Amino acid sequence: MSSIREQHKIRTRRCILDSAVKLFSRKGFEQTSIEELAREAGIGKGTIYSYFETKRDIVKAFCDDQLDYARSELAAKTNPETPLIDQLMIIFMADFNYVTDHKEFGRVYLHEKVFPKEPLSEEDFQVQNDYFDMLYPIYRRAQERGELRTDLELLHISGHIYAIYLLMLTCWYTGMIATEDIGDAMRTMMIQTIEGLKP
Repeated sequence: MSSIREQHKIRTRRCILDSAVKLFSRKGFEQTSIEELAREAGIGKGTIYSYFETKRDIVKAFCDDQLDYARSELAAKTNPETPLIDQLMIIFMADFNYVTDHKEFGRVYLHEKVFPKEPLSEEDFQVQNDYFDMLYPIYRRAQERGELRTDLELLHISGHIYAIYLLMLTCWYTGMIATEDIGDAMRTMMIQTIEGLKP
């Protein structure tokens, strides 16, 4: 009985997220009301509040799902000894594909992820920490294998790589780089950065 209830909860949560992606993409984050979201999802307004307290919580759930997706892609396609560039490409291409599947919602997601509103909540810090918890062990192992200098702060390494990813997204959103060319462009820039961070 509880498994049927759990499956129903998973389906309802997914329905809310899918409806949010659709409405936020079409109308914008600020312009979409919880009432409209409930109508789109075919559920009561109270049901939405039983899953998410605010619209930002919905975007955070999208962030969590994206991170889970990147982790599952990494686990399925690599092992701890896979070269750094290959691990990074899997993570960031998974993120790129997840974000750009819904272009307009991707803007909302990126705004909330990169420039969250103040005051920052515990959840905002948790999203950031979850991200670092995935990447830091990868960078440490790369240092141990001699792929990165050992005197570099892991936060600084993350900054170099994430800056490339944000640049690639900007280039995609502005039409400077076509979807089919993003992977090659991202790999080239990451290799150049990693070469520059070698011992």
